Amino acid sequence: MKNELVIVLDFGGQYNQLVARRVRECNVYCEIYSYRIDIEKIKAMNPKGIILTGGPNSCYEADSPTYTKELFELGIPVLGLCYGAQLMMHVLGGKVTKAEVREYGKTEVLIDKKDSKVFEGVEDATTCWMSHFDYIAQVAPGFEITAHTADCPVAAAENAEKKLYAIQFHPEVLHTVRGKEMLYNFVRGVCECSGDWKMDAFVENAVADIRNKVGDGKVLLALSGGVDSSVAAGLLSRAIGKQLTCVFVDHGLLRKNEGDEVEAVFGPEGNFDLNFIRVNAQERYYNKLAGVTEPEQKRKIIGEEFIRVFEEEAKKIGAVDFLAQGTIYPDVVESGLGGESAVIKSHHNVGGLPDFVDFKEIIEPLRDLFKDEVRKVGLELGIPEDLVFRQPFPGPGLGIRIIGEVTAEKVRIVQDADAIYREEIANAGLAREVNQYFAALTNMRSVGVMGDERTYDYAVALRAVKTIDFMTAEAADIPFEVLQKVMSRIINEVKGVNRVFYDLTSKPPGTIEFE
Repeated sequence: MKNELVIVLDFGGQYNQLVARRVRECNVYCEIYSYRIDIEKIKAMNPKGIILTGGPNSCYEADSPTYTKELFELGIPVLGLCYGAQLMMHVLGGKVTKAEVREYGKTEVLIDKKDSKVFEGVEDATTCWMSHFDYIAQVAPGFEITAHTADCPVAAAENAEKKLYAIQFHPEVLHTVRGKEMLYNFVRGVCECSGDWKMDAFVENAVADIRNKVGDGKVLLALSGGVDSSVAAGLLSRAIGKQLTCVFVDHGLLRKNEGDEVEAVFGPEGNFDLNFIRVNAQERYYNKLAGVTEPEQKRKIIGEEFIRVFEEEAKKIGAVDFLAQGTIYPDVVESGLGGESAVIKSHHNVGGLPDFVDFKEIIEPLRDLFKDEVRKVGLELGIPEDLVFRQPFPGPGLGIRIIGEVTAEKVRIVQDADAIYREEIANAGLAREVNQYFAALTNMRSVGVMGDERTYDYAVALRAVKTIDFMTAEAADIPFEVLQKVMSRIINEVKGVNRVFYDLTSKPPGTIEFE
């Protein structure tokens, strides 16, 4: 089944993925493309609507990103956001120039055209997020102004007859109070999309596609226990059952009981029809990491050892037809395969494996999905909520939450401390409010007193942050009484710890992880 499509044309805006996510929240499928895409390709895709993103440039400068006037003459509804709005005006004969007063931050927007389709159900005065140096000084012929602010005469404009809409602010960010409604009005109202992008339908279609592609072939998946690889395993299992083999490498650097939890879901006693191989490689990893203190060297050892272990298991299985990966849509965009934003990283969830495993093709059943959609698929497949909503966990695991040398004893300490912290956060009802939280083991030892005895033990650091995109983060405001309880339990229950710190550092200047 082919879904209705809305295209996001990326002009270098920082919110391009967010725009696409908001469209998908309207149950409409959406893809991101660079503004460099040829118009013939757009015509061939036959989208129901097109959205132009923001960007850092001035549209009236000669070398700035632009697009052909023909785009606005296809009869397809177009919505321009910020730079996209200015570009629409500029290309169609309006005037854009540098503003005397820069608008940045939350701004009151006054709606002038009450019956505008885009502003249906929105109050006459609403708070929106502005971020622009330039402004629309004169709208293009055929357009009327539909909203303004104290400093911006054209906060929005439209040519309703041609279904062209320009919005100077950012409806995609949460700071724009009624932004979701505005985008819904455009996508479902102006574009007349019915909303056929739903996760139950996705599962059904994906299962059919996998069966068609794989046939009677064999598929190999490296299962980490994270949400992406777990949902990929669940989806492949539903499609091809025992034709799938999952290799789960327990490197001894997982959170407490996590290896057993993954096995309980996907192993022989679980509800999924697949071949499950668990490799308990803890001692192997600890031996390799002995005496190593430098963070990057630890990461390298852990990554390389995973490849070695996986390679050994793959050789036992023999040739497979497909290597499966839990690649998701942000991975694709960040790898430079969609949109205009800078390439952030090259994504292969299993780095280096293609060189060592005998397979014909890679299969990525989740590559069209955002993380929140992956979670919805997980629930649809019957994967337990605890696993579906598992927090991001670094590939090197606790190896980078232990400062200095990694030993079995240190792993035990940080696992036990982390388990207590997570339990008390859950008891306080904060588990879904905090985006990332964990305990880490510092390499600091200090004098303490336990009972009547002098101790010389480790300090544990607690970390908790709130973030939207994990690119920036603020320390979470955990109630002091919760921290006190965690501290008391860790010191009394975890042997080898006599101090507990709470890390208040934001990102930047710090990182979310410790190494």
